[in-house]
Formats: sequence, structure tokens, C-alpha cells
Amino acid sequence: MPDWLNVMLRSLFFLVVLFFITKLLGKKQISQLSFFEYITGITIGNIGAELATKVEHSLFNGVVSIATFSLAPFIAGFISMKSRPFRNFVEGKGTVFIQDGKLLEDNLKKEKYTIDELLELLRKKDVFNVSDVEYAVLEATGDLNVLLKKENQPLTAKDLNLKLAPIKGSETVIMDGEILDESLSTVGRNRLWLKTELVKQGITVENVFLGQINTYGELTVDLYDDKLKVPSPQERPLLWATLKKCQADLELFALSTDSIEAKEMYQVNSLKIQRTIDKIEPILKS
Repeated sequence: MPDWLNVMLRSLFFLVVLFFITKLLGKKQISQLSFFEYITGITIGNIGAELATKVEHSLFNGVVSIATFSLAPFIAGFISMKSRPFRNFVEGKGTVFIQDGKLLEDNLKKEKYTIDELLELLRKKDVFNVSDVEYAVLEATGDLNVLLKKENQPLTAKDLNLKLAPIKGSETVIMDGEILDESLSTVGRNRLWLKTELVKQGITVENVFLGQINTYGELTVDLYDDKLKVPSPQERPLLWATLKKCQADLELFALSTDSIEAKEMYQVNSLKIQRTIDKIEPILKS
């Protein structure tokens, strides 16, 4: 067998081996590397590259070596779950850089960070003034997490005592012009409902690049043709307008009638509709 073909086949073989080993190690291996996992990952990659190009090396020995290094994170992870000191030693722990609004210079020196590097990390968190920070910690993964002082934190609906409707994730029901029946059944819909909604918008399934059902059960679509504009769902605005009209009509009836009983009835029902509007306003106007 020619050497170039041998190298090609070995490379493909170790590519598959490394792929499955990485899958076994889990997503943590590629998202949050500890010092130990970092060293292990580099070593496994080097072994695979060396064995793929050096045709005189044994494939079996290479697989055994990779498997040995792959077992190390599993063993270390198991021990880490049982022992906190071991976990801190292997995975490391966070280092506080700012506490109670004050810079901890000793901790910066300990982690070999300069003030310029800290400022750069803060800017990546959209923080440009150290005095705005209440607490900042450098995690074992190298990420800097920042807690702003209370007066510098953005306002939330809770701060303003606003009631908001609960939000659920959107479900993709059409992708590349194909209907995803499993996603449809997840949200309690079927193909008949979907096709009816598409007819309302004057489009066909084949023209839809992406279709999703949002948290309110409305269908939103993106078409292949970017020049075509699809109107946003109008069910909630229409319901809002209808309720407001009913409430206004009842108030008008109460003002226009001379009957005390009728006036009282109209006013009572007008208040009921207004209470209903107040309750569902976050949903209808979001």
C-alpha cells in the first residue's frame, strides 16, 4: 500500500476514534476545560496526529494510549464528586478580583493578571468603570463574572412591579419547507391547523424556510424570498381592540340609558371587562 494512502486511512481512522472519544467525554470537555482536561485534550490530539502520520507506529498501541488518556478525566471526575479538596486542586476555584467595590490587588498578582487585562475583561462584560462593580470573580474556566452595584443594574419588571406573561420557548414546526410533525404534536397542533394558518397568510409550506409557533400559539414564518413581507399575527391586537370596544360600549350604554337598573348593570359589566383587560394586558400587548 502506498504511504500516502496509508496515512490517509490512518488519519480517517483516528479522526473517527477521537470523535467518539470526545462524544463520550461529554460537552464539558469542549466548553469548560479544567487544567487537567486541558492537558488531557492536548495530549490525545497529539497522539492521534502522531500515529496518523507515522506509518511505522502500531495502531493498536496508539488506541491503547488514547484510551488510557481518555479514562483519566472520567476517574478524575468521579473522585472530584466525592472529594472537594481534590476537585479544587484538579479543576481549580474562582478568585475574587473585586469585592464590596474594592480591587483586590493581591489576588490579581496571584493569578498573574495586570490591571489592563482586568479592564479588558470588564469591557467584554460592557463595564467601563470599575467603580460600578460590586463583585467580580475570575472562575476556574477563565471567565470573569461581574455583579454591578444595585444602582447600576438595569431595571427589571419586578423593580417596577409590572406583571408580565410567562414566556415559553418557540417550537420550530417548519424547516426548509418540510413540516416537523413531532414538534407540532409537542405544542398540541396538527397539520390541518398549520395549513389553515398558512392559508390565512397567503403562503404555502414549500415557500417557508423557517416556521415557528411562539409562546402565544401564533405561527411566525420566514420565507425563502426575502423580498416578500409576511404580516405579523394580529389575533392578540384584535382581541385587545375588541375588549376595549366592548368596555367602551358598556360605558356609553350606561350614560345613555335612563333606567337605574340598566345603568347599574352596564357599569358593573364594564368594570368586569376592565378587570379582565388589566389581567391579560401583559399577554395581549407584549
